[in-house]
Amino acid sequence: MAFQTSLSGLNAAQANLSVTGNNIANSSTNGFKKSRAEFADIFASSFAGSTSTAIGSGVRLAAVAQQFTQGNVEFTENNLDLAINGEGFFIIRDDTGYKYTRAGAYGVDREGYVVNSMGQRLQSYQVNDNGSVTNFSPSDLRLSTDSIAAKETDFVELNLNLDADETIPVNLADWGTITMGAAVDPNAVPTPALPTPDMYNFSTSVTVYDSLGGDHSATLYFAKTADNTWEVYSELVDSDGNLWFDGPQDLIFTADGQLDITQGSISTNPDNTLDFFGGWNGSGFDPSNGALTMGLSFDLAPFGLDQLERASTQYAGNSGVNSLVQDGYTTGRLSSIDIDETGVVFARYTNGQSQQLGAVAVANFVNPQGLSPVGDNNWVQTFESGDVVYGQAGSGTFGQIQSGALEASNVDLSKQLVNMIVAQRDFQANAKMISTEDQITQTIINIR
Repeated sequence: MAFQTSLSGLNAAQANLSVTGNNIANSSTNGFKKSRAEFADIFASSFAGSTSTAIGSGVRLAAVAQQFTQGNVEFTENNLDLAINGEGFFIIRDDTGYKYTRAGAYGVDREGYVVNSMGQRLQSYQVNDNGSVTNFSPSDLRLSTDSIAAKETDFVELNLNLDADETIPVNLADWGTITMGAAVDPNAVPTPALPTPDMYNFSTSVTVYDSLGGDHSATLYFAKTADNTWEVYSELVDSDGNLWFDGPQDLIFTADGQLDITQGSISTNPDNTLDFFGGWNGSGFDPSNGALTMGLSFDLAPFGLDQLERASTQYAGNSGVNSLVQDGYTTGRLSSIDIDETGVVFARYTNGQSQQLGAVAVANFVNPQGLSPVGDNNWVQTFESGDVVYGQAGSGTFGQIQSGALEASNVDLSKQLVNMIVAQRDFQANAKMISTEDQITQTIINIR
């Protein structure tokens, strides 16, 4: 019996060494979780046996338990390297189904799918414009390399101040000589009538875009006609360099310098804007490049008509633009991928636009130690782990996602080396016990 007891001790020490060796071997494996050998003693007893005199029969390996403690987060230069800071697992998929992992080294395959080095596809959730998950059904995360379509400019949000001390331009009446609503070649002979500085008090320009993404320069000319009253003219340049003019539109201010939306041209528009070339659904300007005809609407109260104290004003002081934003853009190519702490994936394009492609899917379990390891830093669900719980990173008990970083192994190399020494001593002690038992047995055999 003593031989078997010591043999079980040898096997246990060998198992402990194997677990420790595996930990040491994976000390530099990203996302690796160390294991711990857990042992239980063995007692052989009969129904009527006396426990007060029972002698143990050795030891057995009860479990190899993985320890899901947090590993250090190490930063990289790849935005598709991901680390979970807290609880949760990434969800990946291959031909055998879903797997769960803490390893976050990802790239893109030839079809645009985000994959790890084994070709397993990272899963994501659908999100709305606010970045909140709308469907917790995992699907393959795919990066589209298609260009983003252009958006025609409909509105220009403009907040400015016009100098109340300005006088009426000397040649204000010359606006009547300029052709409105048609192409004007500035290089034509005879020379066409064009705006001159003595026809207006202030001007500002902005680049706008047609339906094909072509850019055009748009200029507004402001000319004072009376106290608190201004005329506004618009100029657009088509792709052939021709100038298009439209106006006038009347702009009225109150005696305290506030924009008066009950008078002037903006009072006739449901959205209280200055509309040129037909406004946001206009057909007065031909970009001359095959794009749709277009118009422009200028919103001089971009912060909302319920906050008119923040709208355009007419105060004494230099005329100037406080903000100028238009809602169109040209076509764009994919330039970079950003992933925020909630896992939302943003595709950023060369035209300054971005699109939300989804949110990196994360999952958790009631008993993570019940997961079954299947290699390649992956685990699969088992009965002991409980049902999978889907969620969004940064919500509930789920940890946040760090883009451009990897979670290192949670192996403490110095502790593992100490464990190795202890397991080695255990093995030597059990081997010595067998040697001792052999000597005792030999002594008994030699009795005559």
